[in-house]
Amino acid sequence: MATTAREVSAIVATPFTNTPLTDFSNQENIRAQEEALRTVAAGFGKTYPLIIAGERRMTGETFASTNPANPSQTLAIFAKAGVAEANEAVEAAHKRFKTWQYTPAEERAGYLFAAAQKMRERRFQFNAIEVYEVGKSWVEADADVAEAIDFLEFYGREALRLAEKQPITPFPGEENALLYIPLGVGAIIPPWNFPGAIMIGLTSAALVAGNTVVLKPASAAPWIAATFVDLLEEVGVPAGVVSFTPGSGETMGDALTLHPLTRFISFTGSREVGLRINEMAAKPQPGQIWVKRAVLEMGGKDAIVVDETADLDAAATAIVASAFGFQGQKCSACSRAIIVDSVYDQVVEKVVERARTLSVGDPSERATYMGPVVDASAQRKILDYITVGKEEGKLLLGGEKLERDGYFIPPTIFGEIAPNARLAQEEIFGPVLACIRAKDFDDALAIANNTEFGLTGSLYSRDRERLARAQREFHVGNLYFNRKSTGAMVGAHPFGGFNMSGTDSKAGGRDYLLLFTQAKAVSEKIS
Repeated sequence: MATTAREVSAIVATPFTNTPLTDFSNQENIRAQEEALRTVAAGFGKTYPLIIAGERRMTGETFASTNPANPSQTLAIFAKAGVAEANEAVEAAHKRFKTWQYTPAEERAGYLFAAAQKMRERRFQFNAIEVYEVGKSWVEADADVAEAIDFLEFYGREALRLAEKQPITPFPGEENALLYIPLGVGAIIPPWNFPGAIMIGLTSAALVAGNTVVLKPASAAPWIAATFVDLLEEVGVPAGVVSFTPGSGETMGDALTLHPLTRFISFTGSREVGLRINEMAAKPQPGQIWVKRAVLEMGGKDAIVVDETADLDAAATAIVASAFGFQGQKCSACSRAIIVDSVYDQVVEKVVERARTLSVGDPSERATYMGPVVDASAQRKILDYITVGKEEGKLLLGGEKLERDGYFIPPTIFGEIAPNARLAQEEIFGPVLACIRAKDFDDALAIANNTEFGLTGSLYSRDRERLARAQREFHVGNLYFNRKSTGAMVGAHPFGGFNMSGTDSKAGGRDYLLLFTQAKAVSEKIS
């Protein structure tokens, strides 16, 4: 059931803190995760229907979620939505919005707090689903689920803050107020790489702000989305507030974006798809009475810059963690290591040395650091870029797929990549690192900015003037000093990028819910 008013008050009376990661050196936690993996595996093959206006239904087509570490293994079966179902879902959500928009913020936030508590109780189950469905290691899956819990907690609190009386300038003879009201129906189109955190963050932010949601999960990760939608129903989110419509990304994405009753589209994914959504959303459809809002996060070509004053061991460790965590399948992953000439050879040697020790294998095994890439298409794309890399630079590590079942590619490192090479410019989304030699710090900073993206970046330096200069000139939405480029924390690191990395949404920050609301000024003349 939803959190009570008294419980909501108790929650917000304490400051928000990030959910601690699970200690997998603890034997009790190890046993709990192993048991969850067995329990989840015992449920393989379940069929999940669409959910539209609270009604569960099958369609004429289905598709399967499979294990990228064992592609012949079917995890779950899903009813496949098409254009007709997309249109019906939007229209049903629009009808439901007419009443949901007036639900008090305290009640809406209560649903998120209750969902967060359920996820804490079932954390190992959610971890296990991610391990099987997208090939995350135990540690990566656990961090993703922790972030999802943080989003629920943080956005619940933010909805309450926006519902408070807002500060405005007094004006004689009037009573004035500023209200944040919801937009309407939102099309939620999350990615597969953070199938818990981003999917739950996009969905919960929209609904807690008072909107109704049509969730089109990533085709490679519908299982965890279905599990979360069931959890929302369990905690009492009213029928019709969230519809669940898995299906083809292009077919469903286009239909949801183009429908005249869709008020906003919240998308995380590739640059190409994001720009297509932006273009379609900008063109008004017959019967449309608003300018649609597109909230887009579209990837990056992120760099870690290392100068000659840096702690070289720390820099090398961060490069490896940022480049190869979750097989490099993060929009924040370090795909370029830009190192000044005087320490280039030393740093590259340290990076290769550390990457060589990373274990690659079945992510359901606790010792595995890197699992498979998500599917056959991703594997082909990454291998094509590796072929390009062999022509553009010097292969230092890896470079071939592993000959075993599953879509496995080991950590791959290229040296002496030119700043304008394809490997230095195009998003690969896999475990491939381009090492680039810079003449000096000025050159390194210029190379770092020499890309159409602008999501994350890191600088390793002990020079305070250079850190200050990078703060001004390193053009990314999330800039880190002397730490890795991945691992943004809700509340501490509002996340979103510049240029072709998207609309700089700043997920997990105090501005984020504003994207799902509109401000209404109300003034009354008084005698």
